[in-house]
Amino acid sequence: MLMVPNSDLLREKAYIGGRWVNAISGNQFDVVDPATGDHLATVPDMGEEDTLLAITHASEALNGWNNKTSKERAGLLKAWHHLILERKSDLARLLTAEQGKPLAEAEGEIAYGAAYIEWFAEEARRIYGDVIPSPSSDRRLLTIKQAIGVVGIITPWNFPNAMITRKLAPALAAGCTVIVKPSEETPISALALAALAEEAGIPEGVINVLTTTNAAAIGGVLTQHDDVRKLSFTGSTQVGRMLMRDCASTVKKVSLELGGNAPFIVFDDADLDTAVAGAIASKYRNAGQTCVCANRILVQAGIHDAFVAKFASAVSELRTGNGFSRETTIGPLINDNAKRKVASLVRQAVRQGADLLVGGAFDENNPACFEPTILTDVTASMSIASEEIFGPVAPIFRFNTEDEAISLANDTPFGLAAYFYTQDIGRAWRVSEALEYGMVGLNEGILSTETAPFGGIKQSGIGREGSRYGIEDYVELKYLCMGGLNASS
Repeated sequence: MLMVPNSDLLREKAYIGGRWVNAISGNQFDVVDPATGDHLATVPDMGEEDTLLAITHASEALNGWNNKTSKERAGLLKAWHHLILERKSDLARLLTAEQGKPLAEAEGEIAYGAAYIEWFAEEARRIYGDVIPSPSSDRRLLTIKQAIGVVGIITPWNFPNAMITRKLAPALAAGCTVIVKPSEETPISALALAALAEEAGIPEGVINVLTTTNAAAIGGVLTQHDDVRKLSFTGSTQVGRMLMRDCASTVKKVSLELGGNAPFIVFDDADLDTAVAGAIASKYRNAGQTCVCANRILVQAGIHDAFVAKFASAVSELRTGNGFSRETTIGPLINDNAKRKVASLVRQAVRQGADLLVGGAFDENNPACFEPTILTDVTASMSIASEEIFGPVAPIFRFNTEDEAISLANDTPFGLAAYFYTQDIGRAWRVSEALEYGMVGLNEGILSTETAPFGGIKQSGIGREGSRYGIEDYVELKYLCMGGLNASS
């Protein structure tokens, strides 16, 4: 059993209709620590019947929640936000135990996730409509925005707290009710959030959390049920395509945050120290298991060797290990499939001609951890250039001209995040506008914040999360045409 202070947050039942319940089938599955393989918890393995029950409760709760004033909903969200920050340490320990990231990163994620709740608590009171100038004196034209209805939310394991709050907070602020399906790798964080939402006074049925190893069964119900009006998913492009196809049968609104292949471009005129620090932060945070992390590092020929030397020196200072150790800067990969994929990509790159400069193997003392790795002499023809690595491996490409860098960066079906470093203001504008990505970091390796829109273009997704734009995916725009206004009484 996981030992954390005030372990009431460690729940081993799902949350449906304001009650902590087992699966109707009685099935369960174990949650383990990826760093050690130790058993952490046993949670319900839910299926179609449980999903239908959750939809019923969410549907029944919808009118009551939607009919609360925006100020009332905001107050409950703020109470939830306060409780999350109050229990930040406990939540972070739960997160590190089930996901593996260093405790300092986990604490950062809890604060980051809570920030979305605070932001959308404030945005709940700013869901404005419009009055449209009328073409005739006896009419008034206006628009209002209303909650879309019951929302299905499917989230990944790499940010098991923040990926939920980034979707859940705007849905609740808009007046929607939700069914959350967290990753089977990391259900504990989702259940802990539900426990604190319950404590904050969010009514029963408004939030429902289903734990499962059968994502297809739950996803099938969420995508095809008429009462679910919107689906929000973060995960692979392959799965996103299937969910989008399945949602077509009921013409649901969808938000998809999918795969990435982020370029990190360093031009000759960049500040090298700043670029190296940004590359470290972007590439190795969460052991490289982020959708926006630097997947390809493109360095201009004139500073290539100097950058590689400084980058290699900085990478050599990183330390793998258990996330609870203060010395650890890179935690374990999430599971055996992730380990096999990362190791295979490195081996293929070396066979195809890349030079292994740093790392390239599993840590002998921490076999769940892959060493921070640098590959040089990487070319666009290698497999690692087109695959989302999702591990602590930095492939470095050499380029000569600005046009070549832009062409290399855009040579992918994905368009989530891109980064580049330059001190030339003209280049800053040219490259920012030329990069085919939903988000661009200029002289900055970390770009996520609750105040800015997060999302991609091309096959990296649909919709935006965070910022004032993030609530738009959870409302419907209704036009009202009011006639007969000049008729005599």
